[in-house]
Amino acid sequence: MRDDSADFQQILLSGAALFDVRAPVEFARGSFPGAVNLPLMNDAERTQVGTCYKQEGQAAAIALGHRLVSGELKAERIAAWAQFAREHPQGYLFCFRGGLRSQLVQQWLADAGVEYPRIVGGYKAMRRYLIDSLEAAANQCSLYLLAGLTGTGKTEVLQRLTNSVDLEHHAHHRGSSFGRHATPQPGQIDFENALAIEVLQRRTAGFSALVLEDEGRIVGSCNLPLPLYQAMQQAPLVWLEDSFEQRVGRILQDYVLDMQAEFSVQHPDDPDAAFAALSDYLLGSLLRIRKRLGGERQQRIQALMQDALALHERSGDVHAHRQWIAALLQEYYDPMYAWQREQKQTRVVFAGEADAVVEYLQTLPTQD
Repeated sequence: MRDDSADFQQILLSGAALFDVRAPVEFARGSFPGAVNLPLMNDAERTQVGTCYKQEGQAAAIALGHRLVSGELKAERIAAWAQFAREHPQGYLFCFRGGLRSQLVQQWLADAGVEYPRIVGGYKAMRRYLIDSLEAAANQCSLYLLAGLTGTGKTEVLQRLTNSVDLEHHAHHRGSSFGRHATPQPGQIDFENALAIEVLQRRTAGFSALVLEDEGRIVGSCNLPLPLYQAMQQAPLVWLEDSFEQRVGRILQDYVLDMQAEFSVQHPDDPDAAFAALSDYLLGSLLRIRKRLGGERQQRIQALMQDALALHERSGDVHAHRQWIAALLQEYYDPMYAWQREQKQTRVVFAGEADAVVEYLQTLPTQD
């Protein structure tokens, strides 16, 4: 049998399969990327055992747990754990603190002839490791922020760099009122864990400088970890530029065509429902910035959007969407970003279009 392990870096960077024996309610609050929930106790059983522990003590709670998970139910859960172990021989199991629950699962598996290692310290220790490693990176790495007007293709530039960290990818949100996707964002803990693992990957690869997009503290519903956000406020900015027409085309692709494709996946047998979801998404996103746009401007852009949607639905022609996109850029996003650039002008160290920006960032000393 492989030994139990507290080598969190090796576990996380190797992509080892993990099974989380905590109750579903605990798993839903956050776990590690790719982890599978195969609980020792379900939520109701965990609640009963917890109540017993408070009222009668540990011994009584353990005895109750054994009574609740016994017979056929116990056999079913062991069979699921054993199947996971056979399919993922290099994996690990864990509970919250690496204590009773994971030890019991490990013992029951061993009794069934399956030896399988657990993570020493469990979820809590490995989560603490990721929090500390991200804070260390924020304090020790050189950060460069990629900034620019809406639609300049910042994500595309990040994808061309080997030392970038895509915050919006981990948040599953594009960071604006139109930024959501058809599927939900991750929970805060899942967001932080995945982000910390990617930063750990970059540092393990030898990178001492990281490139991130210039973001606010909140990306959709995900909050950037405070040490990282604070470090970003002091980082130099690289300003990405592109033509107005290309920016309009990129937003048309991202917010109309790509979103239509996402909603079509959600409604594979009902194109009308998919298009209705697209319409609700676009009109709802515009409504969320009504106060900042002002009533008259919001109504005017909304009318352009509704006309474009009607033509789109009727004929498949998406060209009319360019009108409301152009108006939104010229009258809302561009003035806002221009003001932001003015406030941060002293931190801008380079400006140019995509190829020039990539070349500049690739010439920086990025490795130890």
